Amino acid sequence: MRAREPDESGTVLRDGVEVAWEAFGTGPPTILLLPTWSVMPSRSWKAQVPFLARHARVVTFDGRGSGRSGRPVGRAAYRDAEFVGDAWAVLDATGTGEAALVGFSRGATWALVMAVEHPERVLGVVTIAPAVRPVAAHAERLRHPFLEPPASTEGWGKFTRSYWLDGDYDDFLRFFFAQVYPEPHSTKQVEDAIAWGHEIGPERLVDTEEARAVCPPPESLLDLTAVRAPVLVVHGDEDAVRPHAEGRALARATGGRLVTVRGAGHAPHIRHPVPLNHLLRDFTARVDAPAPARAGGPAGRAADRTAVERWPPAALVTATSRPRRALVLSSPIGLGHARRDLAVVRALRSHHPGLAVDWLAQEPVASVLRDAGERVHPASAWLASESAHMESEAGEHHLDAFAAIRAMDEILVANYMLFDDVVSEEHHDLVVADEAWDVDYFLHENPARKRFAFAWLTDFVGWLPMPEGGARQAELTADLNAEMIEHRARHRWLRDRSIFVGDPEDVVTDAFGPGLPGIREWTEANFDFAGFVTGFEPLAPAARSRLRARWGCGPDDPLCVVTVGGSGVGGDLLHRALDAVPVARRAVPGLRFLVVTGPRIDPASLPRRRGAKVVGYLPDLYRHLGAADVALVQGGLTTCMELTAQRVPFVYVPLRGHFEQNRHVRHRLERYGAGRCLPYEQACDPEVLAAALGTELGTRATWAPVETGGAARAAAMLAELV
Repeated sequence: MRAREPDESGTVLRDGVEVAWEAFGTGPPTILLLPTWSVMPSRSWKAQVPFLARHARVVTFDGRGSGRSGRPVGRAAYRDAEFVGDAWAVLDATGTGEAALVGFSRGATWALVMAVEHPERVLGVVTIAPAVRPVAAHAERLRHPFLEPPASTEGWGKFTRSYWLDGDYDDFLRFFFAQVYPEPHSTKQVEDAIAWGHEIGPERLVDTEEARAVCPPPESLLDLTAVRAPVLVVHGDEDAVRPHAEGRALARATGGRLVTVRGAGHAPHIRHPVPLNHLLRDFTARVDAPAPARAGGPAGRAADRTAVERWPPAALVTATSRPRRALVLSSPIGLGHARRDLAVVRALRSHHPGLAVDWLAQEPVASVLRDAGERVHPASAWLASESAHMESEAGEHHLDAFAAIRAMDEILVANYMLFDDVVSEEHHDLVVADEAWDVDYFLHENPARKRFAFAWLTDFVGWLPMPEGGARQAELTADLNAEMIEHRARHRWLRDRSIFVGDPEDVVTDAFGPGLPGIREWTEANFDFAGFVTGFEPLAPAARSRLRARWGCGPDDPLCVVTVGGSGVGGDLLHRALDAVPVARRAVPGLRFLVVTGPRIDPASLPRRRGAKVVGYLPDLYRHLGAADVALVQGGLTTCMELTAQRVPFVYVPLRGHFEQNRHVRHRLERYGAGRCLPYEQACDPEVLAAALGTELGTRATWAPVETGGAARAAAMLAELV
C-alpha cells in the first residue's frame, strides 16, 4: 500500500513512447523529481513524495524503460536528450510553467541540461549523488569497460554487457545494489531495488548503458558554468558508485552548495530520507521566494562556491517557559494500545493536573480517543493508514506481521515526517510513543531531531521469525534486531524512559539472533517494567447481570462473546465462528453468541445465525468480555489479557504467520496458564471449534491473577519527565 496516492496521473506520448507521470499536492512551487537510470522507477522517490507534497506540488514520471512507461528497443531511444525531452513533455502535460528540479545520479545530468536549455523555467536544481562525470569514476570501475568482455566477473566486472546478457543478471543486481547501499542494515532498500531491476530486464538495461557509453553527452554539459539557477549538490562520502569528488567538482563548476552526508552511500535520499527531505523542502522553499530573497545569479552565490555542510547539525532546540504539554502517539494496529494509553494518561494527570495532552493518532484509534473526550491533533488527518496497510497484506486468517511492517517503510517515513513537522512547529515537553515504530526508529537515526523528553512503551521486544519464513526471515529479523541493539547502544540517552507493559517473565527467552543477546536478558537491562495495564476495573455482579440481559441472556443462559479486535483482518475467523454456532448450540442448549465485528468490519457482511447477535464496534468491549461465560478471540494481547484479568475462559486463534500473536502473546498466556490456543486449520471445522468452546465453557479459572496498578506505575515513571 502506498503512503499517498497521486492527485492526478496520466501519460504523455512522445515519439511513440508512452511516459507515465503522477502529480501530488498543490503549489507553488512545483518540484519535479526526475527519473534516474531506468533500473529504478519513480517509486524510488516514495520516501520523499508524501512529505514534499504537503509543502509543494510534486511531479514524478517513470523514465522510459521503467515503471509504467514504455520500453523502446535500441540504445538511441535512451540517449540523454530523450530523457530531457520526456521531462519537458511531462511539465507541459501537467501545466507546469516553472519548477525546481531534483535529479538523482543520472537524473542530475538531465536536470542540469534543462537548466541550461530553458533557464526561465527552472527555479533551482538539486543533484543527489550526481553522475555527471566532471571527474573520473572509481578506479575499480575503470578497469572494466562496459562494452568489452570482462577479464573477471568479480566486483565491477559484473557491470558489463556480456555479463548481463550471457552471465548472471541476478548476480549483477545483487552486487550493484550492495554498492549503492553500503550502509549496514540496508536489506529492504536492496530488495526493493533488485525487484525494480527485474522489471526492466537485462536487454533494455543494456540499451540504456550503451546509450551512455556510445552516444555523446549533450552539448549543454560541456560548460557547467552555463547553469544560472541555484544549485544544491548532495553527496554521500561513502558513495561506492560515483566518487564524492564528483559532487564537489560539480558544486564548484556551477557555483553551487555542497552538502556531504556522512556515512552515506549512493542513494542518501532513500537510505537517509529524513535529512534529505528537509534539505529538499528548505531548498525549494528558498528558490521559490520572491526574487530579492533569492540567492541571485552566480555572483550572488560566490560565497557558497566551496561550502561543505555536514549532517546532522549539533544544536538542539529547547524551550522552558511554556505551559507543560505532552504528545502521545498510540499505535493504530489494534485498539488495545488506545485503552492502555488512556489509562496511563489519566493517571499521569493526577501527577500534573495542568498538563495539556495532544494525541497524534489515526483511525480507528482517533475515534476511540475523541469519544473519551481527548484532543486529537488536527495533523492526525495527514497520517497514512497503518491499519489499512496491514489489512492489505493479510490473507485468510493470515498476516506475516514482520513482512507487513517491513513493507510499510514508506508509510513509516511519511508518518515520521508528519510527526517531525508537529514537534518542530509546536513545543511539547514530553512525547510518549506506544509502539510508534516510525518515531523511535527515525529519532535514533536522526538524534539531533529530538527536542523533548521521550518515552517508549511496548508490550513485546524482539522481531522473531516464523518457521514458514525460513532461513531468509531468520536473517532479516536478526538484522533488524541487531540494528535496534546498535541504536540503543549508540544513543542510550535518546529514550528518557523505556517502559515494558508487563513483567520480566512476560518477555520471551529466545535470542535476538545468532551472536546476539537473549531478549529477556537485554530487556531487563534496558527497560523499566510497569506490569500489565488493563485500564479498567472488573465488572461488579450487578453490572454483569445487566449486560447479559441486554443481549437476551437469562441467569442460566451461557454467553459466548466472539471478537477479533480493532482491525479488519479477522473477518475469516468471524465466519468460522458463525459456522460453528448451530453445532455449539446443539451441544449446549441455550448458548447465545455475541459476535463483535469491531470498527473496520461491516456487521452486514456476515451471515445470520439463530442464537447469534452480530454487532459492530463496542467502545466498552472489555465489559462485554467480562459478562461472558466463554470467548473466542484472535491472539491479540490486549483482548486475551482482558479475558485473563476477568477470569473468563477463552479460545484464541492466532493469525497464521503473525510472530507476535504466535510467539510473544502465546508465551505470556502460557505463563499465566490462561486460554486455549487453537490453530486456524482446526477452527475451520465447526465440530472442532464448537467442541473447544464447549470444553472451555465448563472450566474454572485457575490461572494466575493479573496484577493491577500498571497504569499508575507507568504514569509515575512518565511524571518524572514532565
